[in-house]
Amino acid sequence: MRRASVSGGVLVSLIALSVLSACGGSSTVSSSPVASATESGSTGALPGGPPRAEPVGQGEGLLNVLAWPGYAEDGSTNPAVDWVTDFEKITGCRVNVQTIGTSDEAVSLMQAGGWDVVSASGDATLRLINADYIQPLNVDFVPNYVDVVADLKGKSFNSINGVPYGVPQGRGANILMWNTQKVPVPPDSWSVVFDEDSPYKGAVTAYDSPISIADAAVYLMATRPELGITDPYSLDRDQFDAAISLLEQQRELIGEYWSDYARTVGNFVSGQTAIGSAWEVIASLAEAQGGKVAAIKPKEGATGWSDTWMIAKDSVHVNCAYMWLDHVISPEVNAVASEWFGQAPANPNACEFTTDPDFCTTFHAKDSEYWRDVYYWATPTTSCLDGRTEVTCVPWSEWVSAWSRLRA
Repeated sequence: MRRASVSGGVLVSLIALSVLSACGGSSTVSSSPVASATESGSTGALPGGPPRAEPVGQGEGLLNVLAWPGYAEDGSTNPAVDWVTDFEKITGCRVNVQTIGTSDEAVSLMQAGGWDVVSASGDATLRLINADYIQPLNVDFVPNYVDVVADLKGKSFNSINGVPYGVPQGRGANILMWNTQKVPVPPDSWSVVFDEDSPYKGAVTAYDSPISIADAAVYLMATRPELGITDPYSLDRDQFDAAISLLEQQRELIGEYWSDYARTVGNFVSGQTAIGSAWEVIASLAEAQGGKVAAIKPKEGATGWSDTWMIAKDSVHVNCAYMWLDHVISPEVNAVASEWFGQAPANPNACEFTTDPDFCTTFHAKDSEYWRDVYYWATPTTSCLDGRTEVTCVPWSEWVSAWSRLRA
C-alpha cells in the first residue's frame, strides 16, 4: 500500500498556490447562473452549432484563457515550469491567463464572454455546452487528439451524441485515504465513512460539494442493487432520495467537510482527520510531509474527474484556440503539466517524457482496468445520462439545493 511520493514540481506547485485543485470543481453550493440550462438535457441540434469546417490558419495574435491553477504555466510560478512561452513563440498567439477557483466561477466568467478557451471540470462542462457557450470540436484539426486514451473519449461530460466538445487534460480518482496511526486495520470499502456505527465518528472527512452526492450513489450501486443505479450522475427520484438519506446518516460521522486541499493534508498528517475521501495528490503531499497515510480505490469503485479544454462558441481567436488545444495534449506538454499538477496524463505518450520514471505507474495512466469502476464527474440533467427515457432524473440544480440543506 506504500505509494510513491509526489514529484518536487507538484509539491512546490500545490503548496505555493494554496488553491482548489483543478479537478476539484466548485466548493460553493450556490447555483450556477446557467444551471437550469442542463435541465432540458441534450436533445435536438448540437449546442454551439456545427463543428468547424475550415482548416486552422494563422494565429490571430491573442488567446484569452480561463484555467485552473497549474494548467497554463508560464514560468511565473516556477521558472522551470513553462509551456506557455514556447506556445507563444511558435504560434504568435500571446496568452492571457485568468485562473479560476471554482466551477461556478468558470461558468460565470464564460457567461460574461471574452474568453477563448476554458479548462472545465465535469460538474461544469454540460452546463457550458447546453447553455450554448461552447463550440463542438473538429478533432481533425487537433492532431494529438488521436493519441488521447480511449477511456476519456466520447464521455457524457465531454461529448454530445458522439461529438466531442473539447480535449481532456488528464484524470484522477477520488480515493479513500486514512491516517495509519488512527486506522490500524486497512479498510477496503467506503463503509467506514458511511456506516452509522463507524468507529471513526467525528474524524471522517468528505469533499464539500454537491457532486459528493455521487459518492453516496457509487456506494449504493454496490450495496443496494435493488435501487438499480448504473450511473451515479443519473439518479431518478427514488435513487436520489436514497443517496441523500445515506449522506444524512454520514453527517453524524463528519468531523469536517473539506474544500481546501492544503488544510486537508495537514489534518491527515496531524491525525485530526482519521479517514475520508481525498485525491491522489493529497495523499502524496501528506507522505511528503512525513504523514503516516495510506489510500486505496475501494472495492465499490469511486467517483473521479477529467477536466476538458473547450473553445468558446464566440471565440474571436479560434485559430489560436485550436492550436492551444493541440499543444496541451502533445506528449511533452501533457507530461510536464500532469507531473506539475499531479494527475494521470490524457495522452499516454506523455509517460515517455516525465522526469519521474514511476509517475505514470503511480497515477495509473495506462491501467485501463483501474479506471473501469471510476465514474468521472458529470453534470446531472433531467434527461438521464445513463440512457433511460422512461424516467426523469434529478438535475444539478436540485443537487445544489439538497447539498445546501444537508450542510445547513
